[in-house]
Amino acid sequence: MFEANSKMLLSWACVLTLSLSFIGQHVTFALQDVTKDLFASENHGTVAAFGDFNSDKQTDIFIIRKRSELLIFLADLKAPYFKPKVHLTKEVFPSDFSITSVVPGDYDGDSQMDVLLTGHSKGSSQTIAFIFWGHNQTLDQSERVELNRTFDDQPLVMDFNGDMIPDIFGSAGGSSEVCYLRNREQKYEKALGSDVKMRIPHSNAFIDLNKDFTADLFLTTESNTFETWINKDGNFTRTLPGKAPNNTVQVGQSAFVDFDGDGTQDHLLPVCMDDSCGKSAIYLAKTGGTKWVPVLTDFRWKDSVWGFVPLQGSSTSEELQIPITLHLGDYNLDGFPDALVILRNTSSGSTQQQAFLLENVPCNNASCRDVGRMFHVHWEQSDLSAIPRAVVATFFDIYEDGILDMIVLSKVEKEDLVIHALKNNYEADAYFVKVIVLSGLCSNDCPENVKPFGVNQPGPYVMYTSVDSNGYLKNASAGQLSQSAHLALQLPYTVLGLGRSANFLDHLFVGIPRPPGGKDVRKQEWTAIIPNSQLIVIPYPQNDPRSWSAKLYLTPSNIVLLTAIALIGVCVFILVIIGILHWQEKKADDREKRQEAHRFHFDAM
Repeated sequence: MFEANSKMLLSWACVLTLSLSFIGQHVTFALQDVTKDLFASENHGTVAAFGDFNSDKQTDIFIIRKRSELLIFLADLKAPYFKPKVHLTKEVFPSDFSITSVVPGDYDGDSQMDVLLTGHSKGSSQTIAFIFWGHNQTLDQSERVELNRTFDDQPLVMDFNGDMIPDIFGSAGGSSEVCYLRNREQKYEKALGSDVKMRIPHSNAFIDLNKDFTADLFLTTESNTFETWINKDGNFTRTLPGKAPNNTVQVGQSAFVDFDGDGTQDHLLPVCMDDSCGKSAIYLAKTGGTKWVPVLTDFRWKDSVWGFVPLQGSSTSEELQIPITLHLGDYNLDGFPDALVILRNTSSGSTQQQAFLLENVPCNNASCRDVGRMFHVHWEQSDLSAIPRAVVATFFDIYEDGILDMIVLSKVEKEDLVIHALKNNYEADAYFVKVIVLSGLCSNDCPENVKPFGVNQPGPYVMYTSVDSNGYLKNASAGQLSQSAHLALQLPYTVLGLGRSANFLDHLFVGIPRPPGGKDVRKQEWTAIIPNSQLIVIPYPQNDPRSWSAKLYLTPSNIVLLTAIALIGVCVFILVIIGILHWQEKKADDREKRQEAHRFHFDAM
């Protein structure tokens, strides 16, 4: 009897373990509004940039208010989790100055975060730029620098000469120039071998486009054409130009991402086929190719048709100009980047406008077969649809746990935008690796004993190779801070999803830009990286990759908790069954003893 009960016990244990396993793999896309926890009553303004301003390894938020003030909300461990600590008031700017963008970075090479602000005077389309120098976790408002150039559009912050100090690249008077700020002195040079007529608004990018781990230069030019300048030996050389898809009337901001997980960057382009964006689409071009593949063309939901929100007004307008933009991030950590986008209902008389999640899914039609992936619109995401009149939506790791949450800005009647923070309650236990590459200007011997974490470094490139749960080789790549203009809202770190494969990363490669004349690629490789970890790479000294260091911080996975619950549950279940069986055996033994005693007494008589 005990053997039969043991078999029953084993069966029940297997069922319980399997059930808990299914619970652990349950997938949802629920969002939770955590705006009050993050900002309390300070949730208004335009989120303009992200960066670790006070070098505490927590990402802070830069917010523009009333187009004339800048507040830096520092991350805190107590609610509200973001508090306004640094404030640039309108008194430090010209009286009619309107702020258009904020780009944090270490512009003077002292390993402390400075802030570049761009804007324009009332009625002018020319872009003026100021730099406020960082010192002791604040901004020196008395020694600001106003750049000597007025730009035709917002500049691109990039590392033009490969010294790991951000430079300012832009078009001034129709000529492309780069501004260096060494010892806080301005130095201007002609940037490229020939003049390039930039499109306004541009979506120029500084990212590796030929998989050599050195950032190249991508330019959007007039007449909806594109130019790629490949970094060869530290110098940029133009390749064959490209052109937007045929029959496009409005072209949005170019974006670069490893869309299909092959380790190379792909060019994503949102477009409209008419002025009102009644017919919209997203196209993809492989790196080095000229063939456009549609990855999303169906914007019909129920009885309505949706489309992108076209750019309206001019650069002299008092309203903030927001072009058609895809904000990218791996929402579900499956290794394929998703997107957030603003769409509006193009049906007659409708004013509905909201943010939508575009999930990267396997291709299910012939048009995207060459890529193998496509976007799927989550039409019924109730948490996003509850935010009316959304104008910007982007990803942000609110709790520094490797899971990308969302920040949505919406327009109300008052002057400033309203900020909404949505926590990603994605319940499937997927894995990730989070990488941030610093400037490498110093390691443990930084000037004034500062920590080198508070820098936003454009140009580094990250790629990993691993093996999935089915034994197939997989890889993915990403560039760090490749774009900075027109509310690009890129994060100062890279989150690469690994799916549900808990294997170690076989190889993780990190490359940084090289200086003019530098023939060797500055790249380093690390092996056996633990999943669910944050890797802070310090490329010091820059020209000796073998000496680069990497600090690893682990983020516990949900599977640890689920495994513990399953183990404890099975153990408790087994103990209960054993107790019941032991009690039954004891009762049976007592009954047999009584029967034996009764039988002996009867025979004796």
